[in-house]
Amino acid sequence: MVPFDFTYYRPSLIEEAVRLFESLRWHGQKPLYYGGGTEIITLSRFHLVFADAVIDIKQIPECRTLEAGSRQLVLGSALSLTTIEEANPFPLLTKAASEVADRTARNQITLGGNICGQIFYREAVLPLLLADCDVIIAGKEGLKQRSIHKVFRQYMRLEHGEFLVQVKIDSSYLSLPHFHTKRRKQGEVGYPLVTVAAIKKDERLRVAFSGVCPFPFRSKAVEERLNARHLPPDVRIADALQALPHPILDDIEGSAEYRLFVLKQTLFDTITALEGE
Repeated sequence: MVPFDFTYYRPSLIEEAVRLFESLRWHGQKPLYYGGGTEIITLSRFHLVFADAVIDIKQIPECRTLEAGSRQLVLGSALSLTTIEEANPFPLLTKAASEVADRTARNQITLGGNICGQIFYREAVLPLLLADCDVIIAGKEGLKQRSIHKVFRQYMRLEHGEFLVQVKIDSSYLSLPHFHTKRRKQGEVGYPLVTVAAIKKDERLRVAFSGVCPFPFRSKAVEERLNARHLPPDVRIADALQALPHPILDDIEGSAEYRLFVLKQTLFDTITALEGE
């Protein structure tokens, strides 16, 4: 249970949701947009989240879109990870989504909730970074479409009162050779030591990471070193590890040293899988 009282709103239009947020804030309340709600419940128990009002965006049609056209795939932010997994419109995203938590939790966790959440793994964003997707964001200035690289830098940098509506992915990325692995301390459910997602486009590897640092990321510096194919894989990987952003996570899941050890082997697996395509 959420340990505070709040007023619940369920708008059916983007404009209505934005107006509600601005009106509630103007009246001195603290509103919060709500997609799946699993993180709100979890973090509120630790007093890390509080709201006077919750605005549920799941009934807004644009937020529930799943359209696979000839030119692009459009995914609404309120789609559950299970819905994406079952539809399988983008196999790499399907794989990433299927590795988040367990089935019961994925029934509630939404694409937008995972990407915009406070829990720093945010693994569903990795395929989106690799595919150079665009995002549609709603706010008091209306809708805007922006490259994910402009708004996701370690975390989703939304202005106060904005929310993620949709993700748009160019169809050319959907069937590219890909690789995904999630290495955990133990078992098949839980937070990762290291998650790596990769695609091969134009004979070059693109790689994104979660669990290595306290934020998910894709690094051009790391990719340049991994794609130096005139060098043997062990040298390329050693160089790539030197180019990682900092800090490297060092927590109860695993020490920084152990994470780098696991990542090194994972990058060998990535190169083997994709350069053999």
